[in-house]
Amino acid sequence: MPLSILGLGTALPPHTMSQEEALQMSTNIICRDRRQSRIMRVLFRKAAVENRHTCIPYLTAYEWAGQEVPSESPSHGSEVIVEGNGDALYRGLTTGERMRVFAEKAAPLAKQAVRASFEEAGVSPSDVTHLVTVSCTGFDAPGIDIELIDGLKLPPTTERVNVGYMGCHGAINGLRVARGIASHDPSAVVLLSATELCSLHYRFNWDDEGIIGNALFADGSAALVLANRDETPQRPALQLKATGSCLIPDSRDVMSWRIGDHGFEMSLTADVSYKIDDHLRDWLSGWLDRQGHSIESIGSWAVHPGGPRILQAVESSLDLPEEATQFSRSVLSELGNMSSPTVLFIIDRMRKAGAPSPCLALGFGPGLMAEAALFE
Repeated sequence: MPLSILGLGTALPPHTMSQEEALQMSTNIICRDRRQSRIMRVLFRKAAVENRHTCIPYLTAYEWAGQEVPSESPSHGSEVIVEGNGDALYRGLTTGERMRVFAEKAAPLAKQAVRASFEEAGVSPSDVTHLVTVSCTGFDAPGIDIELIDGLKLPPTTERVNVGYMGCHGAINGLRVARGIASHDPSAVVLLSATELCSLHYRFNWDDEGIIGNALFADGSAALVLANRDETPQRPALQLKATGSCLIPDSRDVMSWRIGDHGFEMSLTADVSYKIDDHLRDWLSGWLDRQGHSIESIGSWAVHPGGPRILQAVESSLDLPEEATQFSRSVLSELGNMSSPTVLFIIDRMRKAGAPSPCLALGFGPGLMAEAALFE
């Protein structure tokens, strides 16, 4: 039987930050001259993010950077440019300190999303047989998996798999694991939890390729209940038919996500969008053909919004109209790029809006890897 989404829950941390507030904060903390300030304004304007949720209040970022909190609101205060070097002052918390915040903040957010998925699926914690956790923004052991088992009273015999450090397409990797589990055990009830706290890796010093993350990234969690059933209590089940992967050639240096001494360091180059534009169609058309579909037969698209240029590259490569990625654009604008759970937020909006089937989810991560999941 096909693997079905019985329940999908999402959760967001309580703190919000407008793009104007985020721009003012990044300018005040990072920029050392007028040139950097101008570049920062352009990056934030082009990011197409209007708002985001974070586990850390924006004022805390000033404290992490060793700066005094401004006396006026960042959305109305005057711009501060620090002339000179002073890089050591702006590096912020160590990676170990950031991981301690991850251990404190990630599990409660994950539990919130899981509870919502249980409610929609009409299952109880005791029904869960397998747990797949996904995250690339924190490491902790015992971690989110143990917190979910203990905190939500999942069976102590729940079998666990952690999909770690896979990047923005991690939820699709998690779906592949869940599908493999369910194909081996038809009675399995698989809980998938994807939780990211990207704000913990805020950059406090200037980096031409890494600073774009400050304009894009946010925090969030999403959870799925998956099983070999063809119905749900509330709506027809969305069924996972297949997943696929493609390593885009000559792309190792265009996107990276490395562990530094002061957080994880994301690097995005302009070549990411060019590589997607040049190579996505050839692979995806062949893969869809093997699934009995074509690019033209896909009814709706859940494209991970790594940024507006990535969405534009997908549209260009696949000859899609801009409205094909409307759900991706709305999630990016309202919630930012939350890394792995983002595509699940998009799927949640699409199914609630009655978006046509089949649905194709796409994500991209370091490698450069393209990952796809086909739903009907």
